[in-house]
Amino acid sequence: MADVVVQPTSVASARNVPRRSSLKRSLQRKSTVAFLMTLPLILLIGLLVLYPAAYSLHLATLNKGMTKFVGLGNFEFLFKRETFWMVVKQSCIFAITAVIFKALIGFIVAHLAHNIPSKKQRKWRGMLLVPWVIPPAMSTLAWLWLFDPSYSAFNYTLGLFGIGPIPWLGEAGWARFSVILVNVWVGAPFFMIMYLASLKSVPEQLYEAAAIDGANWWQRIWYVTLPMMRNIIAITTLFSLIVTFANFDITRILTAGGPLDTTHLFATWSFRLGIEGGDIPLGASVSLFMAPILAIAAIFILRDINKRGNEA
Repeated sequence: MADVVVQPTSVASARNVPRRSSLKRSLQRKSTVAFLMTLPLILLIGLLVLYPAAYSLHLATLNKGMTKFVGLGNFEFLFKRETFWMVVKQSCIFAITAVIFKALIGFIVAHLAHNIPSKKQRKWRGMLLVPWVIPPAMSTLAWLWLFDPSYSAFNYTLGLFGIGPIPWLGEAGWARFSVILVNVWVGAPFFMIMYLASLKSVPEQLYEAAAIDGANWWQRIWYVTLPMMRNIIAITTLFSLIVTFANFDITRILTAGGPLDTTHLFATWSFRLGIEGGDIPLGASVSLFMAPILAIAAIFILRDINKRGNEA
């Protein structure tokens, strides 16, 4: 009778079966505990974000008196108004321009702060974060005084050099510039602190290797710094784009959408129609139009991040 030969690998695999199953059960229990621990936060997000969004969608389908269902009638009405398309154009130009300048200034300031000795760096970080820490409404009031047509500190300074006065908030082009300027001043420190944290995670050995290969300052930034910071840059840009697109307080305090609606954004025009104009469904329809634009931007940015992650 032939002897049965038991392979060592089969014995080892048989021993690993209960171990793998127990590990699987343990992971399942941990995921359940993790879900239960995050459940309060999920409920809070649903209460503060999902419910208002769903209610806004419901309001957008009603008439002005909120007594009759009109379907897409509010959107059809908006599409026929020139002011609506002007607001769409202004919102896109405002958001894209402000985010580009915030990212550029934040990147430059982050590099300058990164090269400061560590003992002095904490003090400079604190001072550079002041515009972002101060409530935007409060700092915008200070800028409003600087732009004042009669007692503008900017016009007084320019007058010393024989320039001006400039109608900062009275002419459409200058009003748009002023709103973007204040938004950049408020938001650039956020980019700075995010980029500074990312710069500190870049290994110094990469810069040393690039220097040995003869790379200059610009080549080290282009081939070492930017590739290592791409994900942080993309995520920060997406977050800032969402916040900038929905900006309300800066534009509302500085210009209230004027002159002649030339600085209105989605949020301010929605407030004008819904709260001041008494047409809440129409105002809700304007605010909802931000969602598809931001969704398209988020899809492109997140898809790019996911693509680079798969390549890595």
